[in-house]
Amino acid sequence: MSYTSLRYHVVFSTKDHRPWLKPPILPQLTAFIGGIMRNIGGQPVEINGPEDHLHIIISLPATVAIAEAVRKIKSNSSRWIHETFQDMAEFGWQDEYSAFTVSMSVLPKVIEYVRNQKLHHARMDFMDELKTLLRKHGIKFDEKYLV
Repeated sequence: MSYTSLRYHVVFSTKDHRPWLKPPILPQLTAFIGGIMRNIGGQPVEINGPEDHLHIIISLPATVAIAEAVRKIKSNSSRWIHETFQDMAEFGWQDEYSAFTVSMSVLPKVIEYVRNQKLHHARMDFMDELKTLLRKHGIKFDEKYLV
């Protein structure tokens, strides 16, 4: 038998960073995304974000690739938003995403970080946050490709 502990911190934005994720949409959306995660065999740990992007901490089985999980989360949640909120016909997620592995030793700190997104974004915008996360995880990037 194989044993794995695979947790990811996933970040992605609404298309053009539009502020779609306002109450009452965000709580309903996070609940729906939690269901998507469970349907693919994952476990939602924490989901939150300000009005223009989401942070998701997910635990996945070894049989589910993070790219496939994110694709299913984004496509199914986008379809659900269009079906549920008629005034959001222009809603979409950006094509890109960022994903970082999370060890058990820092998981509580990352959960707290995701829970406090609104407070965090009173001081820093999405692009600065993304650059900070990429640097912190040693990921090289060209700023012209960050959208």
